[in-house]
Amino acid sequence: MAIQPGMRERANLRRLLEMARDEDLGSGDVTSAILPPEVHAVGRFVARQPMVFCGGALLEAVAAAYDGELRTTPHTPDGDSAGAGQLLAVWSGPARGMLAAERVALNFLQRLSGVATTTREYASAVAGTAAQVYDTRKTTPGWRELERYAVRAGGGKNHRRGLYDAVLIKDNHLAVLARAEGRDPITAAARELERIRPYLGERAFIELEVDSLQQFQVALTLPVDIILLDNMPAGDLRTAVAMRDQAGLKGRMDLEASGGITLANVAEVAATGVERISVGALTHSAGAVDIALDIEVD
Repeated sequence: MAIQPGMRERANLRRLLEMARDEDLGSGDVTSAILPPEVHAVGRFVARQPMVFCGGALLEAVAAAYDGELRTTPHTPDGDSAGAGQLLAVWSGPARGMLAAERVALNFLQRLSGVATTTREYASAVAGTAAQVYDTRKTTPGWRELERYAVRAGGGKNHRRGLYDAVLIKDNHLAVLARAEGRDPITAAARELERIRPYLGERAFIELEVDSLQQFQVALTLPVDIILLDNMPAGDLRTAVAMRDQAGLKGRMDLEASGGITLANVAEVAATGVERISVGALTHSAGAVDIALDIEVD
């Protein structure tokens, strides 16, 4: 399950590191200044609880932002499960630089591993069904690429990256259309979809949100790739799947359940036959996991 960050994730990390280093280090670590500069240390990143580890592939860049002599040795790949007490990675080098970078490094690891761990719980709950778990745009401002990476490390899928790479018509868009057009907003949206599709990228998709089976019946006739079924009970989800299949659209139009999805009900939602389940909690409610950096003089 191990994965590696790409250019987007590394660029995101550089921007965040600049801010994190500035707010934490400022003009310098006045506490570590009492240490002799020649002292070298070994720091062991250790899991204090079971988790899915994420962020180890970024540790080298974090270390370099503080001290070019800090060296990183990975032990647990991103995306792997780790038990309490497991060695995740090792830093070696100047003690001053290591102590200056400690908190920021742990902040990254604990946050990203928390997202990966939460995602793995949801992905495991739907295993064996046709459904896959997707993230949402409910990410920490500025952290989106890294949190999307953590979702993938946990076995989840990424939804659209932002407002620019896919069309997702939601209830508020429909409300504006209804007021502006003075008629059924879904029908009004259909005309616009035909107009904009030629301008979308090859990997872009068009998705429409509905919150009732009546809206869904109309949506089935529109040129969309995905229909988002918002806050529908399991019974309605099963009915929607059957309606889509009876219309001969299985394999051509995916159905996505969203709204009110928790670990307690995600398996029931997956069993309805939907292909996608979007869960904001993967990022907006994931707690930080417990990781320690145990430092010893070399």
